[in-house]
Amino acid sequence: MTFLGSFTRTERAITLFGLAPIALIGAGVHPDPVPDDLPPPTYQSFLPVPASAQRVPAPAALQAQITALRNGFDGLAGVAIRSIDDGWVVDSVDADRRMPQQSVSKLWVAMTVMDQIDSGRLTLDTPVTIRREDLTLFHQPVAALVTKDGVYVTNVRDLLKRAMTQSDNTANDSLLRTVGGPTAVRGLIARKQLGNIRFGPGERLLQSGTAGLTWRQDMAMGRGFEAARAKLPANVRQAAYQRYVADPVDGAAPAAIASALARLKKGLLFSPEATNYLLMTMESAKTGKYRMRAAVPPGWIYGHKTGTGQDLLGRTAGFNDVGLLTAPDGRSYAIAVMIGDTRRPTQDRQLLMQNVVRAIVANHAVQPPPGDGFADR
Repeated sequence: MTFLGSFTRTERAITLFGLAPIALIGAGVHPDPVPDDLPPPTYQSFLPVPASAQRVPAPAALQAQITALRNGFDGLAGVAIRSIDDGWVVDSVDADRRMPQQSVSKLWVAMTVMDQIDSGRLTLDTPVTIRREDLTLFHQPVAALVTKDGVYVTNVRDLLKRAMTQSDNTANDSLLRTVGGPTAVRGLIARKQLGNIRFGPGERLLQSGTAGLTWRQDMAMGRGFEAARAKLPANVRQAAYQRYVADPVDGAAPAAIASALARLKKGLLFSPEATNYLLMTMESAKTGKYRMRAAVPPGWIYGHKTGTGQDLLGRTAGFNDVGLLTAPDGRSYAIAVMIGDTRRPTQDRQLLMQNVVRAIVANHAVQPPPGDGFADR
């Protein structure tokens, strides 16, 4: 059996370990949550990087640029960069502070899927059924397929593509339900020691709580959520928004996200097959055209996940882009730029992200490649 991706890049022959599909997911029948006491994988590539690993000093010019970019931005933001090959770390102020992830958290659902494929609980062909009562809100292109016939029968591969490349909320929540809910994702984050990362309660409860609403399923249809939110007293919305920004239930530190991405790239989290499939899926992302991706030079590869929160009176609770940037020579960087709360216009937020990429590319051009002794200085 193989990873038969639905993207051009994923149609490579990537071997999956002869895993058998589990029973139909749907009609209320879903896999049990993954127990937190599963035996550890047997191959060394899954092991975390030793805490004692020597850290290479970060390029001083790049650190200065990132510090200046962050300090020049009006709002709560954090920037974290990890060199995959040299091991150096560049962090801005607030890089260790938990900020709203929004759809960046789809990355942890995808990782939980990969983990369960590795353990034999799922395959990419595992069937999933989505019904009207499973619809969420905001961006959910798959909803059109559900409302047409009242049910949409698909599989893990399709939903993973929709969640990671289109940021489809219903597709992601369906995957979340399939892997065993938030408890399973939190268990993955803990077992893989991903650090200062929270995982929220799912899209419907996250967004309704941020707005100050109690979720009702009729909010999933049309613009039901927006209509209900518009009826709330201003003080209720403002209080809910402020609570969320101050202590986001889905909060994560940019530094922790960048470290998790670096470990993913180095093959320290999943099997080589699962790692490659997830990386190529991220490279197929269609979102965030004018965020970091806008500054990626020709010949470079960028695989990523974006996230955008709700607006209130000119403020936005979460405007993010996290990913892996690979140069033509193969050297790679894990990057997390997270804007937790700001009134700056969208163009200014995008410019911050683009300038981070430009700084990395400029630094790459002047840094010697691995193997010339630089890493030992």
